[in-house]
Amino acid sequence: MNEQPTSSTRELSAESEARVRTSFSRQGLMRHLGAVLTDVRPGRVSIKLPFREELTQQNGYFHAGSTSAIADSAGGYAGFTLFPPNSSVLTIEFKINLLAPARGDYLEAIGTVVRSGRTLTICQLEVFAVTAKERTLIALGQQTLICKQDKQEGDPKI
Repeated sequence: MNEQPTSSTRELSAESEARVRTSFSRQGLMRHLGAVLTDVRPGRVSIKLPFREELTQQNGYFHAGSTSAIADSAGGYAGFTLFPPNSSVLTIEFKINLLAPARGDYLEAIGTVVRSGRTLTICQLEVFAVTAKERTLIALGQQTLICKQDKQEGDPKI
């Protein structure tokens, strides 16, 4: 695999950022959860998920499904920032460790590309629970993405 620069010092074109934001806006699950794309850089994306009772498990913490969903999307879009035009992103594997109860005013998921190749991309996933006083790492994961070349985002035949 050929490595591509993943540093946030690399410029993200307006077209690439628009492509990421447009794709994110089509995600029904993110919309349903109330997740917001907050930062888009080359190889790094952040997503914020405000607390709502509907997103909790039986003890009042954010449900692991909510935590995992925003982590998956943050990593997927981090990889997508480095993919060529006229391509699509799909997660082919991810693993997440839940390190602490997910309680806070909101969750922040950060996806960071570790290595990006022609076909496969590996990302680190971090999720923080944030309150007015603290920011706690509550989940850590790893993800593998596939770049589907010559497949436009939104094409149901991907």
